[in-house]
Amino acid sequence: MCRWLAYSGTPVLLDSLLYRPAHSLIDQSLHSRMGVETTNGDGFGIGWYSTGLPTPAVVRDTGPAWNNRNLREISSHIRSHLFFAHIRASTGSAIQQTNCHPFRHGRWLWMHNGAISEFQRLRRDLCLRIDPSLFADIEGSTDSEVMFYLALTYGLDQDPPAAVARMAGHVETLGRDHGVENPLQMTVAVTDGDGLWVFRYSSERRSRSLYYSAEVETLRGLHPDLKFLDGLSDDSRLVVSEPLSGLPGAWFEVPEATYGLVRGSGDFLQPFVPLTEDSVAVP
Repeated sequence: MCRWLAYSGTPVLLDSLLYRPAHSLIDQSLHSRMGVETTNGDGFGIGWYSTGLPTPAVVRDTGPAWNNRNLREISSHIRSHLFFAHIRASTGSAIQQTNCHPFRHGRWLWMHNGAISEFQRLRRDLCLRIDPSLFADIEGSTDSEVMFYLALTYGLDQDPPAAVARMAGHVETLGRDHGVENPLQMTVAVTDGDGLWVFRYSSERRSRSLYYSAEVETLRGLHPDLKFLDGLSDDSRLVVSEPLSGLPGAWFEVPEATYGLVRGSGDFLQPFVPLTEDSVAVP
């Protein structure tokens, strides 16, 4: 599987989160504690938004993140208020740039940890459901990218939670029609540069790990010695596959079958239930 990180809040240098924490995403690329694999070395990617520009930038490569000099160089110079970072452990698809996350379409970024079970058997039927106007933009061969384009087909621009729920419902329905007992495993982050939505769900109700950071005000009270927190606004938030540190009170697990629009304060989580075509009209 994979590990990922999504940040929204006060603009920060990417390396402050990718490299500096004790159990940073770069450390996780070699020493993951909660993933299916300890090593996530089948490529990496970062995507970020810059003020005033309509679409995000994306940099992806097929090598491991831990020894990539270009990633180290640019992450110490890029400052962003919203960015994604992903380290990949392939579940069978080719190791190539077009299969590395995050995936981009227009202003949207998408990244995923998990898998569609028996994807190769389901792939043709899944792809046939993608809007023909979107299909030509698919570049890679992963289940993750197909999930993204299904969500776009189901109205990601209008209602992200409903679109992802429809995507999940379609994958489960099709999978079970083909005799796949537990078709879907996913933790997903998706953003349009303004909102940031995260999802944790699996058909067997044993989803991959996902955590979110405590509110900045809470962290300041618990750890007043952390100077890094002084420059952060109260709406700054992190969502990660596994915690970047062992600081007490800093991390909370995203519950099973849950989604949320990430905001700086308050309880942003809601139950996530896949929607089938019987329960909602298909656009």
